[in-house]
Amino acid sequence: MRADGRQDVSSRARARERRTAIAVAVALVTAAGLVAGGCSAGEAPSGVVPSGAVPSAGVSPGTVSPGAASPGAGPAGRAGPAGGAAAATPLEPLPAAVPPALAPYYAQRLGWTPCDDGYECTTFRVPLDYDRPADGDLTLAAVRAPAVPAAPGDTVAPGERLGSLLLNPGGPGGSAVEYVEGVARTYDPGVRARYDLVGLDPRGVGRSAPVTCLGGERMDAYTAVDITPDDQAEVDALVAAAKEFAEGCRQRSGDRLGHLSTVEAARDLDVLRALLGDERLHYVGKSYGTFLGATYAGLFPGRTGRMVLDGAMDPSLDSLTGNRTQAGGFETAWTAFARDCAAREDCPLGRTEQQAGERLAALFAAVDAGPLATDDGARRLSEAQATTGVIQAMYADFLWPRLRTALADAEAGNGTGLLKLSDAYYGREADGSYPNLMFANMAVNCLDLPAPFAGPDDAARAVPDFERTSPRFGRDMAWMALTCTYWPVRPTGTPHTVRAAGAAPIVVVGTTRDPATPYAWAQALAGQLESGRLLTYDGDGHTAYGRHDSCLDGAVNRFLLGGEPPENGKTCGR
Repeated sequence: MRADGRQDVSSRARARERRTAIAVAVALVTAAGLVAGGCSAGEAPSGVVPSGAVPSAGVSPGTVSPGAASPGAGPAGRAGPAGGAAAATPLEPLPAAVPPALAPYYAQRLGWTPCDDGYECTTFRVPLDYDRPADGDLTLAAVRAPAVPAAPGDTVAPGERLGSLLLNPGGPGGSAVEYVEGVARTYDPGVRARYDLVGLDPRGVGRSAPVTCLGGERMDAYTAVDITPDDQAEVDALVAAAKEFAEGCRQRSGDRLGHLSTVEAARDLDVLRALLGDERLHYVGKSYGTFLGATYAGLFPGRTGRMVLDGAMDPSLDSLTGNRTQAGGFETAWTAFARDCAAREDCPLGRTEQQAGERLAALFAAVDAGPLATDDGARRLSEAQATTGVIQAMYADFLWPRLRTALADAEAGNGTGLLKLSDAYYGREADGSYPNLMFANMAVNCLDLPAPFAGPDDAARAVPDFERTSPRFGRDMAWMALTCTYWPVRPTGTPHTVRAAGAAPIVVVGTTRDPATPYAWAQALAGQLESGRLLTYDGDGHTAYGRHDSCLDGAVNRFLLGGEPPENGKTCGR
């Protein structure tokens, strides 16, 4: 930044590149993570490396092939007792009228100002606690990419404008502001011509009263701690790391930690909808963004417009079931990678899927016994970081070549490639700092659902079940769920179903081999929603819209522009 506050051309270019990378990163990490939540991958340009999300202490997925029933699902994906939905309570809508105590928030005027190389930015206020608005406010930040003609010389009549289309990339913890700035110009020209694309950083995220927990040096230690403990000393170290993270959040974030739930974030969306002048909320959410969007539809069905939920989460799952089934999602993605690798001459893991699994297990065991050197002499690759690096590459098949190279290097004794993939997962910057993503991810997940375990003994007992679901990642993902056990504020959410009775059609997109939000979740959510329409992408990777599949993109764009949803059960992809 120059002294006069304006960026020079090269600085603007670097800022654009960083925003795009962050947008993709958030997109490629999704709804339930190694430590928390979910994000999404849609409009990622190939070759850009994602960063972000973690398997979660909150909600999580499992995979099913097209047409198969999800765990505990009955016909048409309706959730049944085994899936947890029978025990889940329905999410009830809020009263249609705005309560008088909240009227001042709905009466604000947005002041848009130019920002960030061609976008418009604004802020507005929401109550910290919707039940006690007198207790104080939070200031939230939003960005807008104003509608533009589809081609030079084109015009759109005022009556053809459709208002605002809000985008959320997932997480929880993904910055919708940076996401919009990274992908707006890649959106379908017809959609861009008729909508302003708007990103709102949810409370606690990005530019909206962000929570923070640990400094860079302590986060480095946190990401390296052993998540497959072999003895009591390693269990104690893992518990200490979880407690340090939670205590850091308490000390640095204060009262905000108790008011970062998805229900509160959905109510914030409704305030912004009103301030934008839209009668209904038009919305595209990816990964955790589907949970946020579905929550909005459940609370405000009469104000729900054209809504697309891509990489869907199932709100009826408890955190234990979610984490275990998500482990199955990553196992499914690993199997796809291993088969692809084994067919290639440069595969470092052998010539069969079984050999690939055995070689990976041997590599993890070797790194557990002795961390690997890296090109950054001050850092070594731990087993936890090696595992995270592999998980990172499961989010998108364009990362598979990079993973093959990283695994070959690791077998030769150099952990640099896997460490870089792990750093990308967490969003670690070159200077050793970390973004807000992981902190917000944990904070939201730990509020939205009760912790899966009461302590390390519970986690140890769950390991065999997790390993049956995922021989590769089950043990890691069982132990990774401990952080919410020590969270400093009590959870406010419980598993629930979302019916959204009376809402306009809602398109739920599921990818058959999605690692982070398994296809079963999309089936379950589409089955819960009274107006849900399931749209399937038969393929690999996390989320589907914007990945240049003309069938799926065309179906979504026709819905956004004309309001007609695709036929329920429609399938695209290979």
